[in-house]
Amino acid sequence: MMPRHLWIRLAPTASFAMMASCAASPPPSVIPPRLALPEAAIRPCVLERLPEAPTLGDLEVAYVARGAALVACETARELAVGTLLAERAMQDRWREGQGPRPRLRP
Repeated sequence: MMPRHLWIRLAPTASFAMMASCAASPPPSVIPPRLALPEAAIRPCVLERLPEAPTLGDLEVAYVARGAALVACETARELAVGTLLAERAMQDRWREGQGPRPRLRP
């Protein structure tokens, strides 16, 4: 007969204790507030490309179009960053008002 180690007999008890402690933990609190990103901040930026054999006029048109697209992309990026920072500030204010979570066990 093989000797049985103490840890083999205690493993089911330890496993049960770990499951019971997870089950006794408090449920998550209310979900913090979130802001929806504006559609302009989600839309990908598209930059114009030159045709196969560009002329001087094509280069000038592409230069102006790319400049306008870059301005639009930068504006959308600023909008997304501003929304994210506002959401984080709102969540921080929300967390301050929540107080500490109650503990079930002493």
